[in-house]
Amino acid sequence: MNFLENLEPLLKAFWYIALPVSLFFILQTILTFTGFGGADADVEVEVESHDVSDAPFELFSLRNLINFLLGFSWTGISFYDVIENKSVLIIVAVVVGIIFVGLFFFIIKQIMRLGENNSFTIDKTLNQTGTVYLTIPEKKSGRGKIQISINGSYHELDAVTENEKLETGSIVRVIGVDQNALVLVEKI
Repeated sequence: MNFLENLEPLLKAFWYIALPVSLFFILQTILTFTGFGGADADVEVEVESHDVSDAPFELFSLRNLINFLLGFSWTGISFYDVIENKSVLIIVAVVVGIIFVGLFFFIIKQIMRLGENNSFTIDKTLNQTGTVYLTIPEKKSGRGKIQISINGSYHELDAVTENEKLETGSIVRVIGVDQNALVLVEKI
């Protein structure tokens, strides 16, 4: 810490903020990746009862304070000799600190999206359109197959119809589902 003694007061302040905040950030990152509590500490409470896309952003949290101070202090140190006007330097450092907080929020939101449940269930086919893959006999007298896209993935499902015979290539809408992965369709 002897190198800080001869520095100007503003630069010294940036260093006094940067060193402990950087150490805390590194420690927090290590704990996050080893699973000892960091990643979900600020986010889990917020997301617990909400859909990820509706999760509120906790603006005043320890993690956001660390991110802000990290961006603020290192920007101040990095641009201290480049930006002569110290008021402008402080404004730039504050803006970069805010960007760090926003960047962290964006990254966490993207990570939380990885946890979304996109598994296929037969109920997701209701009111969706598909294409007849194997001819479906009329009036539930036999089964055919349809191809349907759910969440970007194609599925082949057994299908029946209450009306006329549906030829291969017909466009259909699912109007009912069965527990046995059987869908009731009608021609569009």
